[in-house]
Amino acid sequence: MPLRPAVTRLVLTDFRNYASLRLETEARPVVLTGANGAGKTNLLEALSFLAPGRGLRRAKLTEVDRCPVSGRTGAGPWTVAARIETARGESQIGTGRDAASASGERCLVRIDGAKATQAELAGPVHVVWLTPQMDRLFLEGSGGRRRFLDRLVLGFDAGHAARLAAYEKAMQERGRLLAEGAADPGWLAALEDGMAADAVAIEAARRDMVVRLDAACAEERVFPRALLALSGEVSALLDAMPALAAEDELRRRFEGARRRDAEAGVTTQGAHRTDWVVRHGTNGMAAASCSTGEQKALLIAIVLAHARLRRAASGTPPILLLDEVAAHLDAARRTALFAALAALDAQVWLTGTDPALFADLAGVAQFFTVADAALRAERGT
Repeated sequence: MPLRPAVTRLVLTDFRNYASLRLETEARPVVLTGANGAGKTNLLEALSFLAPGRGLRRAKLTEVDRCPVSGRTGAGPWTVAARIETARGESQIGTGRDAASASGERCLVRIDGAKATQAELAGPVHVVWLTPQMDRLFLEGSGGRRRFLDRLVLGFDAGHAARLAAYEKAMQERGRLLAEGAADPGWLAALEDGMAADAVAIEAARRDMVVRLDAACAEERVFPRALLALSGEVSALLDAMPALAAEDELRRRFEGARRRDAEAGVTTQGAHRTDWVVRHGTNGMAAASCSTGEQKALLIAIVLAHARLRRAASGTPPILLLDEVAAHLDAARRTALFAALAALDAQVWLTGTDPALFADLAGVAQFFTVADAALRAERGT
C-alpha cells in the first residue's frame, strides 16, 4: 500500500496567535487538547491553507496575521510551511500572504521550491475538515454547502479547483463589463462561452460525486444515512440533454440575461447557484429540519463515506481536520467514530478541551497539549 498522506512537519510564522512554531508529527492521528482560545483551531486553519481556497474560517488573509494583545497588526505577513508524505514520496509546501500585493489579499504558494497557484495545491494532498461553524451548514445559504461539496470533489478531480477559479474569474469580469454598460458584445460572448463550458464541467463533477457519495452513505451502519441530491439550473440541463447541448443552452441563457444581470448586479444563473440537498435516510426529513445532533451526525457520515471512497479509489485517504467533533457525540458514537477513523488508516487531526474524550485513541494517536500558542507532547503517545 502507498504511504498514507500525512503532515510530518508544520512550521508557522506570524500566524494568528503563533509568533513561530515548528511541530514534528508522525503519519498517524494527532490529538490537540487545551483550553478555549489556546490556539488549537488556529493549527487546523494553518493546515487547511495547504489546500485550495481560503482556509477553514474563510477569513481575509490580512486577518490571519499575528496580532499582539494591543490589537495592532503583528509583524506579518503570515506563512505556513509543511513537509508532507504522499503516495509519491515527500513533498514540501509553503504558502503565505503576499504583503507586496496591492490589496494584501493574495496568497503566495510554492510546491517543492517552485512557484505554484492555489489550484495546484489540490495535487499533493487532499484535505477535508469539519468545524463547529459548519453545524449551521444545512440552515444557512447554499454557498457553504457548495463549497463543502466542491472540496469533496477535489479528492477525485484535482482539476476542479482550476475550473472553479476560471469560472469565478470570468463571472466577475462579465459582471464588471455589464456594470460599465459599454462592453464589446464579442468580449462578453467569449467570457460567456468559457463560463458555460466550465459551469457544465463543474456541475458534471458535482453530480458524479453526489451519486457516488449517496451510494457510499447507504453502507453506513452507526451514523445516519444521508440521502443526497443536487438542485439547480445547470443540473437540470444535464438531466435533460447531453453536456455539449447543455453548454450551448447555458451560453444562450447567459446572453439573454445580460440586461437583467446588469440591473441586478449579479449573475442570476449558473453553477454558482447550485444547491446540495441532504435528507435524513431513515425518516426522509430535510437535514435543515433535523436536530442539531443529527445534523452533525449526517455531516460525519458524509465525511466518512467520502474518505472510504477516496481510499478505495486511490489507496490514500484524505487528511481529516476535525475541530471539536467529539464533544458533540455520545460515548457510543464517539467510539464508532474513532473505530471508523482507525479503519481508514488516515492522518486525522482532532481538537478538544477534554483529553478524556479521546481515551479510545490512547496508544494510537499522538497527543499534544496546547497552551499560550505553545505545544507540549504528552508522554506515552
